[in-house]
Amino acid sequence: MEFITAHNLTGLITGFLTFLIIGLFHPLVVKGEYYFGVKCWWAFLLLGIAGIGGALLFRNVLVSSLCGIFAFSSLWGINELFQQRRRVEKGWFPKREKKESRNGKNH
Repeated sequence: MEFITAHNLTGLITGFLTFLIIGLFHPLVVKGEYYFGVKCWWAFLLLGIAGIGGALLFRNVLVSSLCGIFAFSSLWGINELFQQRRRVEKGWFPKREKKESRNGKNH
């Protein structure tokens, strides 16, 4: 951490890791809605609460900031899950078809 502070890299590292965190949540939302529907919203809520806890727990500005970014990206993911459901209904994304069982009936 001393190297980061000494070379004034905190802003660059925060920006780069923010980009990665936001980039992580796009496929998480799409795959989450595809496999579980919007009922997985609570997982995003728990991740958000954990991130808020981390942001309050850590004294280091970089770590605390990244926890906060993670937290609010998680909470934003809840909204995006419901938006993703609408995008699927419009046909913009594929809808997961239920597999048929061996006797030909859907589960």
